[in-house]
Amino acid sequence: MEIRLDDFPDGVVIAGPDGRVTFVNERVEQMARAEPGEMIGMHLQDAIPFDDLNGNSWFDSVRPYDGIAIRKRISEQSWWSPRGSEYLITAKLVRDRPAGPVASVVVSVRNARVRNQRDRERSDLVATVAHELRSPLTGIKGFTSTLLSKWERFSDEQRHFMLETVDADADRLTRLITELLDAARIDAGRLTLRRGPVQLDELARSVLLSVSMGAGGAETQGPVVRGEIPVVWGDADRLVQVVTNLVENAVRHGHGLRELVVRPVGPEEAPPCGLQDAGVVVEVHDEGPGIPEEMRQRVFSRFWRAGPGAGSGLGMYIVQGIIASHGGQVEIDDDPRGGADIRIWLPVNEPDALTD
Repeated sequence: MEIRLDDFPDGVVIAGPDGRVTFVNERVEQMARAEPGEMIGMHLQDAIPFDDLNGNSWFDSVRPYDGIAIRKRISEQSWWSPRGSEYLITAKLVRDRPAGPVASVVVSVRNARVRNQRDRERSDLVATVAHELRSPLTGIKGFTSTLLSKWERFSDEQRHFMLETVDADADRLTRLITELLDAARIDAGRLTLRRGPVQLDELARSVLLSVSMGAGGAETQGPVVRGEIPVVWGDADRLVQVVTNLVENAVRHGHGLRELVVRPVGPEEAPPCGLQDAGVVVEVHDEGPGIPEEMRQRVFSRFWRAGPGAGSGLGMYIVQGIIASHGGQVEIDDDPRGGADIRIWLPVNEPDALTD
């Protein structure tokens, strides 16, 4: 199939050896609000009427027909249109022979709006990460400085309390850094899994025991296991991370854990992630008000938080990334008894199927 320059998403302007425009694609005409063919024959300086922030024109600054005779390309830079919009402009200098005169100039013009939006997103990400890191570091620095300068003024009980606080802030900092690294690996598609046989009902039982011990030994009901649970081939540590995150969210932000259900699923249920064979569903039900339907997709966004006492906002983003890497899916629904119902669908992923 023939590809035309009019099909290009960016604007293209071609000028001959005399600097006169010989071709413009439809995108350039749209940018310039010009009639078809209106720009043909125009001088390149007038066809590209862009300036830098100091008022210097693109043509006079880059001098496409002058300069070093071996120059072949003009690097992309930001320039501003007469209407004040920012554009990214680059050019290729075509010569009939090495070091010969410029036979034609091919200019590419691109709107900078998308790049600026991505730059703002990166800046927001850096600001959010800096804010999250600063909070525990402030506590650690404050208590350690106080202890170093005024050690003898405090009782053993006061020192012990300060050191416990420093230890808790250090743990919080470690968790945050781990979450940031996991989120970066998911973004880059480099999340590695150490696959092996996993019994999800046993895994759920150990997670509930661990969470109850972390809450001061309060009794926690064991998982509700329905039917015979098949062995899942996956990364046990990553799946512990997922279930722990969901259970802790239910305890901290969902007004308490109602129940944790583990049950087998067959192809007849046709789960939305497209499992064709046997799989396992893990359901976490809480006692809270639930999650409004219009907010359920936002829950899986990076740094999304709701309400006081929220964590880093990376937990559900990482949960979705880990489950997706196992070929599964995460769903949020309403529990008929009230509260949220978060379901994880996981295929069995037998070892021989993974090597086919």
